[in-house]
Amino acid sequence: MRDSITKAMAGPRPVVLSGPSGAGKSTLLKKLMKEYDSVFGFSVSHTTRNPRPGEENGKDYHYVTREVMQRGIDNGDFIENAEFSGNMYGTSKAAVQDVQAKNLICILDIDMQGVRNIKTTDLNPIYISIQPPSMEILEKRLRDRKTESEENLQKRLNAAKVDMEFSKEPDIFDAVIVNDNLEDAYGQLKHALLEEINKVKKINMSS
Repeated sequence: MRDSITKAMAGPRPVVLSGPSGAGKSTLLKKLMKEYDSVFGFSVSHTTRNPRPGEENGKDYHYVTREVMQRGIDNGDFIENAEFSGNMYGTSKAAVQDVQAKNLICILDIDMQGVRNIKTTDLNPIYISIQPPSMEILEKRLRDRKTESEENLQKRLNAAKVDMEFSKEPDIFDAVIVNDNLEDAYGQLKHALLEEINKVKKINMSS
């Protein structure tokens, strides 16, 4: 499996972005993609959950049935997969290859279970954790979304506590960014990725 992933992942070094729901990963990603649209590409994950209002199949997620997803996992088509709140999520090798084939830095937005899975592969990404300033602020952000039932909200908060502890483990992440101020957090994110960004820009300029 290691060999196949190594061969599949030729191209710019990918970026693994992790952190609890509500930490602000999506907002930071949107800023990054807007400023560097010709440098980054987003790995579109698979999920068995239903689309939320405004979400598009193939853009936000590949929405599939549990049977289809399980078959792909059994066939070794996924780099990582996890289950949360009764739904399956995963990153397929094809999704990463699609981005790298365009000579873009592939961004993978995954949970800590996925991070642990990727650590066992030869993908060699840059690992970045986005964390909220506190549990109180995180809870307010999640409640303000008004997209979760109370039961799901509590599950997310419990998962966030574990995630915040996980981000403190040594040798897991290359950078841990606390998203207290969006501009500051974005500046730290860009700094962590500057070397790879410049590499891709150079390749694009010479091609």
